[in-house]
Amino acid sequence: MTSRVVVTGMGVVAPNAHGLQKYEAALREGRSGIRFLPELEKLSFGCQVGGIPTDFNGIREQYFDHEKLMSINDNIGYASVSAIDAWRDAGFEVPDAADDRVDWDTGIIVGSGIGGMDTIATTVVPMVNDGKVRRMGSRIVEQVMNSGTSARVAGILATGNQVTSNSSACSTGNEAIIEAAFRIRSGLAKRILAGGSEGSSPYIWAGFDAMRVIARKYNDNPAAASRPMSASANGFVPGAGGAILVIEDLQTALDRGARIYAEILGGYVNCGGQRQGGSMTAPNPEGVKRCIRGAIAQAGIDPGMINAINGHLTATFADPYELKNWSEALGRGPEDFPYINSTKSMVGHCLGAAGAIECVAVVLQLYRGFIHPSINCEDLHPDIEAFAGKIPHKLIESPDINIIAKAGFGFGDVNSCLIFKKWES
Repeated sequence: MTSRVVVTGMGVVAPNAHGLQKYEAALREGRSGIRFLPELEKLSFGCQVGGIPTDFNGIREQYFDHEKLMSINDNIGYASVSAIDAWRDAGFEVPDAADDRVDWDTGIIVGSGIGGMDTIATTVVPMVNDGKVRRMGSRIVEQVMNSGTSARVAGILATGNQVTSNSSACSTGNEAIIEAAFRIRSGLAKRILAGGSEGSSPYIWAGFDAMRVIARKYNDNPAAASRPMSASANGFVPGAGGAILVIEDLQTALDRGARIYAEILGGYVNCGGQRQGGSMTAPNPEGVKRCIRGAIAQAGIDPGMINAINGHLTATFADPYELKNWSEALGRGPEDFPYINSTKSMVGHCLGAAGAIECVAVVLQLYRGFIHPSINCEDLHPDIEAFAGKIPHKLIESPDINIIAKAGFGFGDVNSCLIFKKWES
């Protein structure tokens, strides 16, 4: 018998809030976490705004002692804080470091898109070039290896099941959650902490600035810079942060009396093969539609049952095409299209953390019964004006919302889609 899979805990460090209660309030208010970054101006970036969690140094000092802080850069820090919050939110205690027991039933799948580039750029490269390798210390490797996020979280929580870090560009967070759900359904784990993180660094964002795909026209008005679905969209706003969801076998959750936020009905990942209009930076529309349909088939639902979509919607030229692909994949025109919103309008594009941060937004909307606004899209792109009635500019209280689809489409023409359902006992 295939196990049903539910969400029993969540943690989030987003540009506009840390913690579930504050994050929900920010989503409801349509509050932007994007601000002007003087460092980008000093470095002559075209884009000088970004979404970075505020006062994170102060936040992580509440979680870790001085010794641990020495080996926790932003990328690993965002993941670690989110994981501790999610673990506690799910009703568990963080084990003492002296406790030698291992939780063999729990795993970690937490990835990033680019990872510890800030540590590489500011520590590894300068010290190597200066011939100071012996002074580098023993904690560098764990901060720059791609699996540093999951390895750190596993050490904090003493988990002994699968512990890996995936990396699939903007699909990373979604993919981690999908992989976690599949592993639990297969009976190989009782629960997995899944999600993504991404550090904040000009060394991560520089390539995107060189490509001219990030916002350049709103340096003097940061809150207006991220404009998904807008006619005046001028590129995505780079962001950073992390989010973790505790994905759990339903029976295990029920047996321990856990609070259940939502059920994961299905998920699907694929690639468009960089053909048929797809490339390293653009999705093959047929691949996108196959991914959406694959997730719906895995969920065992009719496309008409989807009440809302949390889109990828980055504020680039691809937004109108995304809506068209959703419409064709669902077989639903503008007249009966689900509501569609973009969390990126408030936090920017958090790269490898984007899917996880946005999945937390999806689950909160289901659990609390609301649809958050998409800000900065009052001037809809003319190609999607027919969908205007389905794009919320203000908070919608929606206690009857039942199923939300979450998408992610990343560099490399990789796609991911999840179907979440409101929990009904």
